[in-house]
Amino acid sequence: MLAKEGALTRRGPDEQERKNIDYGLTVATGLSAFDIGQTVVIAGQACVAVEAMEGTDAAIERAGALMQSLDAEASTLQRHLTVIKLPKPKQDMRFDVPVIGVPTLETMIRAGASCLAIEAERTLLFDEATLVTRANDADIAIVAVPRRY
Repeated sequence: MLAKEGALTRRGPDEQERKNIDYGLTVATGLSAFDIGQTVVIAGQACVAVEAMEGTDAAIERAGALMQSLDAEASTLQRHLTVIKLPKPKQDMRFDVPVIGVPTLETMIRAGASCLAIEAERTLLFDEATLVTRANDADIAIVAVPRRY
């Protein structure tokens, strides 16, 4: 099912996550001109990872590993990751629709992500009921944002 606009989980994004989403949308939109960056992972309004050929889950795993490797006392980045996944402006939605499912959510949990932002009406949610239930159980906010372009 394609995601409808708004919060999909009980918990919407908090203030820091909203700032991360705003920043991440800007980053993803800018990178889309180069046909990369369908997924960006943000922490403390800094880009931690950009998806390239490896896929969404691998980008999230890489971001989580990087955050876990930082010295908590020396790092200025907050630890919770915000994941933003958007289609690219010229993406052919007949053949290549952005998809989120339970495996991606499980990857987010392992990586320490607390929020997922997707584009409304242009992101396919596999097994939406299970996805939302699992996100609620893990206190992860999922929000579908309006189309950017």
